[in-house]
Amino acid sequence: MQKDKRSFFERLTGTVRIDDADSELDFEEHQKQVVMSPKKTLGDKGPQRPDEWMEEAVEEGQLTVDVFQNANDIVIKTIVAGVKPEDLDISISRDMVTIRGKREEVREVSDDDYFHQELYWGSFSRTVLLPEEIDVETSEASERHGLLTIRLPKIDKRRQTKLRVKTN
Repeated sequence: MQKDKRSFFERLTGTVRIDDADSELDFEEHQKQVVMSPKKTLGDKGPQRPDEWMEEAVEEGQLTVDVFQNANDIVIKTIVAGVKPEDLDISISRDMVTIRGKREEVREVSDDDYFHQELYWGSFSRTVLLPEEIDVETSEASERHGLLTIRLPKIDKRRQTKLRVKTN
């Protein structure tokens, strides 16, 4: 019977101690055996290779947003520099907003000539769940200097209206 030489912490977390005697090759071999499990959806078979989850993540970018409220509105602000207003698709329901678009890159330089490249090019989207119901019909979106501002008027649930009964 062979006793497990790993510490309690190593057994608990599944980590591996790398001693001077161990080679980098052994560590790389161990890393290949580690199963990477990205989020799965129903019917999704998951990645075929351990590094495949990273490839899936870069297919569509996610916008950064600021969401705040004032007395009458919920306001969403996001940077969409380089995107034409007609290339933006904003879907609104009473409790959710989805912003989609695509930033097209005009290739003037080959990949080999770049020293550093951080700008995101391609499709992006963002869905924001709203903390209150909003009036979809009177919502507005505007863009100025690359800043998209969406104003979503809150529904006043305390407002009351008198209805008159009609006779036929």
